[in-house]
Amino acid sequence: MTRGEGADGGPAEERPAAPSRLPATLWRTVGTALAGIAAVALLLAGCEASGDGVRSEGSAADTPVPSRDRSVTPTPSPSSSVGYKKVDARALLRADPKVGAEVKKTLAKPCTADEYPIDVTYAPLTGGKAPDVIVNVMTCADSVGIGSYVYRKDAKGYENVFSDEQPPVYAGVSKGELQVTRQTYDSDDAVCCPTGEDVLTYRWSKDHFREYVHTYTDYSKTGPDAEATPSED
Repeated sequence: MTRGEGADGGPAEERPAAPSRLPATLWRTVGTALAGIAAVALLLAGCEASGDGVRSEGSAADTPVPSRDRSVTPTPSPSSSVGYKKVDARALLRADPKVGAEVKKTLAKPCTADEYPIDVTYAPLTGGKAPDVIVNVMTCADSVGIGSYVYRKDAKGYENVFSDEQPPVYAGVSKGELQVTRQTYDSDDAVCCPTGEDVLTYRWSKDHFREYVHTYTDYSKTGPDAEATPSED
C-alpha cells in the first residue's frame, strides 16, 4: 500500500493537521497582559466600594472610614444650624455690661499666641430664628470655668439672656436644653478632685430660662449617689 491509499486500495482519508503551538514567549506576553487587566479591574472595584468617592492615601488607606450616617445629637453643629453666623465671642463679652470685671480681665490678653480661653457653642435653645450662642470663659492656667453665658439674637443684635459667674461653672446643651454644671469643693480639695457636682437644667420660658431640675452627685461617698430635685413650677 502506497501513501495516499486506504486499506482497500482507495484514496486515504485526510486527517486535519495538528494545531501549531504558540511560542513560549508569546504565551508569557499574553499572560502578563491578562494579569495587568485583572489588577486594574480589582483597583477600580476597590475605588467604587468606598461609596463616598474619597480616596485615601498613605497610612490612612488602612484605617476604616467612619460612617457618615450618625445618630442625631441634641446639639446641632454650627454648619447645620439654620441661619448660623460665627460670632466674635470675645468682643461680645467685653462689650457686655452684664459681664463681670474678672472675666473681662481674663479676656484682656490671650493665653498663648492668639488663643483665648473661650468655648463657643451654637444651639437652638430659645426658639429664635437664629441659633443661640453659649459662651464659656475659663482660666488660662487650669481651665477652670469662671463664667457661662447665653446670647439670643434679636433685631438689635445679641442679648444676654443667661449668665453664671460662680466658678467653677460650665454651660452646655443636653437634649435641646441648657445644662449648667458646677463642681463643688471642700476647703481641702485639690482642683483636680472636687467633692461633688451640681447639674442644673434650664428650659426657656417666654423671655427667660427657668431652672426645673437640679441634680447633685456626691463624689466623697464610696458608691455613686445622685439625687434629682425638680424645681417647683
